[in-house]
Amino acid sequence: MPEFSRDDAQFRSQIRDWLAENCPAEMQGRGSHDGFSESDICWGGKRFKFTSDAQRAWMENAAAAGLTVPTWPVEYGGAGLSRAQQKIWMAELARIGAKLPLQSFGIWMLGPALLAFGTEEQKRHFLPQIARGEIRWCQGYSEPGAGSDLASVQTRGEDRGDHWLVNGQKIWTSYADQADWIFALVRTDREAPKHLGISFMLIDMESAGVSTRPIRLISGKSPFCETFFDNVEVPKSYGAGIPAIVGEVNRGWDVAKHLLTHEREMIGSGSRGPLGGRSVGKLLNDDESVAADPVLRAEAMRYEVDAMAVGLTLERYKDMAGAGVPIGNASSMLKYQGTELNKRGYELLMALGGSDAVEWDSPHGELASEWLRTKANSIEGGTSEVMLDIIAKRVLELPAK
Repeated sequence: MPEFSRDDAQFRSQIRDWLAENCPAEMQGRGSHDGFSESDICWGGKRFKFTSDAQRAWMENAAAAGLTVPTWPVEYGGAGLSRAQQKIWMAELARIGAKLPLQSFGIWMLGPALLAFGTEEQKRHFLPQIARGEIRWCQGYSEPGAGSDLASVQTRGEDRGDHWLVNGQKIWTSYADQADWIFALVRTDREAPKHLGISFMLIDMESAGVSTRPIRLISGKSPFCETFFDNVEVPKSYGAGIPAIVGEVNRGWDVAKHLLTHEREMIGSGSRGPLGGRSVGKLLNDDESVAADPVLRAEAMRYEVDAMAVGLTLERYKDMAGAGVPIGNASSMLKYQGTELNKRGYELLMALGGSDAVEWDSPHGELASEWLRTKANSIEGGTSEVMLDIIAKRVLELPAK
């Protein structure tokens, strides 16, 4: 692993040299590293198929340098970078048009939860595997009867001595059919109040009794699945003192809330422009007939200004978090603004594309499918209505009536 300088100016020079040597030319000039387009994204895990040798080399080179999770401690597979250095890393990726070498729910959500609540054994076992792209995680939160009211989860875990016997169902489990493991909310005390009696459990997706069923959406495809647990035996320890439960038994809601903060921040940050590598401003300038439309031109400029404002706000909150100041319920504001902005952006792209944009197989590629997919943005990670309720009550402290 390279020794990166603590001096930001020297670090930038080191990163440029490192990228020149370790980022294959085929992985450069491919557009924004933001967003969640499937194209060119490396998800990692046992079932992931690399699209090219260059993609594999890019991920493996970055993992060896700790740059798949740049701010994580070195002992857990990261590079130990500061928040300022992470910004430099992202800026240098944007400069050469390289996407992130690895993306996953393990990096965005489980990793921060383990760093905050995991035992040393859990951290040393799972975090390096996440950083190296060896294990892919999915999130077992929502259930058919517990969506926005997440604390009402009924998937239950019965204490059977050396293991938990888990039964129940999760829904909208993104990429469950591709995941190796799942982090799930399981009710381990059915007599406790609903926010208590929940444990945050790590479950191997290859365990007997775990099954998944994809959910097809209006866009024609979907990352979502139903996940079923039928008498799944989850060992209390995975050996070497590695507990299956993160944090305390029956106190999983504490872990869940912490993770939701990172999930909502992730959704909010990933949903701001550019959109799937597209720039609204560039598209506007490329088509003189569209640029001549004062309504579309004004809306495009409003979008670009709002996207910049959301981006700057997100950076401010990330700096606060990096300084140890918890952002708490402000993550709901980021999630709401980011997802609503993303939907606006795609509506604008469809308007700019005209009739061609609604064609399923058009010069605009997958735009119509991506536009339909954005409708889920205001549902996943907490509905926009719930986010507004949290903002009103917890951020603005408005009266209930």
